[in-house]
Amino acid sequence: MQGECCDHGGEGPTVYDLPVPLSLREEWKRLATRRHFLGRMGKTLGWAGLTSLLGNSFVGRAAAAELTDAGAPRLPDFAPKAKRAIYLFMSGAPSQMDLWDYKPGLTALFDKDLPDSVRGNQALTGMTSGQARFPIAPSHWGFSRQGKSGRYVSDLLPWTGKLVDDITLIHTMQTDAINHEPAILLINTGNMVPGKPSLGSWLSYGLGSMNENLPTFVVLNSLTIPGTDLQPISPKLWSSGFLSNEYAGVAFRSQGAPVLYLDDPVGMSRHVRRELIETVNTINQMTFEEVGDPETHARIHQYEMAFRMQASLPELTDLSDEPASTWTLYGEDAKQVGSFAYNCLLARRMVERGVRFTQVYQRGWDVHSNVVGNLPKLCAATDRGSYALVTDLQRRGLLDDTLVIWGGEFGRTVYSQGGLSKDNYGRDHHPRCFTTWMAGGGTKKGHVHGQTDDFCYNVVKDPVHVRDFNATVLRLLGVNHERLTFKFQGLAQKLTGVVPAKIVPDLIA
Repeated sequence: MQGECCDHGGEGPTVYDLPVPLSLREEWKRLATRRHFLGRMGKTLGWAGLTSLLGNSFVGRAAAAELTDAGAPRLPDFAPKAKRAIYLFMSGAPSQMDLWDYKPGLTALFDKDLPDSVRGNQALTGMTSGQARFPIAPSHWGFSRQGKSGRYVSDLLPWTGKLVDDITLIHTMQTDAINHEPAILLINTGNMVPGKPSLGSWLSYGLGSMNENLPTFVVLNSLTIPGTDLQPISPKLWSSGFLSNEYAGVAFRSQGAPVLYLDDPVGMSRHVRRELIETVNTINQMTFEEVGDPETHARIHQYEMAFRMQASLPELTDLSDEPASTWTLYGEDAKQVGSFAYNCLLARRMVERGVRFTQVYQRGWDVHSNVVGNLPKLCAATDRGSYALVTDLQRRGLLDDTLVIWGGEFGRTVYSQGGLSKDNYGRDHHPRCFTTWMAGGGTKKGHVHGQTDDFCYNVVKDPVHVRDFNATVLRLLGVNHERLTFKFQGLAQKLTGVVPAKIVPDLIA
């Protein structure tokens, strides 16, 4: 048959050589998006001039994420206190008065009504707004003095309590949201509306990679704890939003292959895989040169990263080289793949290999009921791993330039949700004050920031809004939150949003 394509047995051209009608080409150009237009501008002298102002990239400051020939990232805005960060996120909101913010006076107020003057005009969730009473529920557990400072810490945290002389405790965190979804979005992305880049994505975009063989931003989801309330989490918490997909977090799975679709098919050699990727990248490069879409360039980068991860990921997750002292420190739970302790150990190994930002999620902290039954489970699952991570980094000389963060999206009410007894109680959402701690990375050792009232309900001194907290985290990593921007929808978008945010200098050593 004359003119038959060679992939159908003939000697004619391949499908890639088939002509595209001129009219279709013209229609494609007319319908090109603004991004495509700007991409084609890259071939002009005008775009070269713009590049000289914004940096060597199609998207302005995205150039900061490119590596120099020596493999070092471009300089940040300030000399950084921390080079990388690990965020231990307690999804669901830990109860501050049960763990960190000691309020001994509440014991005498058991089952008394929370004064209206304390509650004020705060909006309540639909889960407690209809309650006839708001009975005070003191912590079921005792507190003990820890460290040389004698700081009070809950008996539920015997391991992390040993760190009080090395961490910065913030008792006065505040947020604008009273429900989980907007609150967890706000603290992770700086906005209560989905679709914005996460903290890790902004850091990937602004500071770039410290390694060539692993992602810049990695997410570790820990195994769920049976019986706990599982407020859902989703990829929009580590999304790159309107930034390139190149800056999105790469989520490792807690079971099975750590990253899906990374293994070669049966029978495919590394040589064949390399040739396949080079061929695909050649086609993508042709598309990029024609259309100028930065996402096409990001796709090339991701294919190359996936190829390198095929070799680096098995080495990262092979813990056989860890000495016996590691298991003594982290405990037996760390041997269970996907446990919180395992993920803390994996986060330390990522720090050693140059991963810029690692976020470890532990779900289950949404204790609307059965606090006495669930809180000990959650603390047992996370307490030792948190302590081990900070201690391990410290022993290896990595803590000074690694920022470790522990916290959730908001706090818990001092009054009980539902029934109250001496043996059990529940707690509703509370955005006015909650506790977060930080270690290493230029933070003050043994510092306690802020003060709440006797009911752990309102801030008395030194509030820290989540926007201020994120601005301070960026500052510790050498980034000016006002300058880390990306033009989108006519606005210079940034992590801290349009509402003014400020650095909290008292948190920085």
